[in-house]
Amino acid sequence: MHFASIRVITEDVARIVEFYEKATGVVAKRHTDDFAEIITPGATLALASTRTVRGLGARAPRPAANQSVIIEFRVADVDLAYERLKESDVEIVNEPITQPWGNRSLLIRDPDGNMVNFFAPVTPDALERYEQRDR
Repeated sequence: MHFASIRVITEDVARIVEFYEKATGVVAKRHTDDFAEIITPGATLALASTRTVRGLGARAPRPAANQSVIIEFRVADVDLAYERLKESDVEIVNEPITQPWGNRSLLIRDPDGNMVNFFAPVTPDALERYEQRDR
């Protein structure tokens, strides 16, 4: 099995695409006005309009309702990401901190309120853990 993507459903694709392009430095691939992707080597963040899930009726995902998932991006330098993002209108949830499991982490929120973590392994154990995954 290969983990491919996470899809975020939103009322405003253009706004959330602009946010993720600015936050990640990755230019989105815009397939339609209703669907775009931030493609990274590990996985893809798909960004889609509520129109793409209308056929699901009452079972359709609701935008801006996430309270349990954190979207995570591994970056080379968390503090550099923080310096870049703190100058914008991004909501900073938690300034960079080194977590007990060895990752340096910065938590922010996207325009729909989804939590986003930019992290980098920094301790020897965390570095080894991610080096094994990258093989």
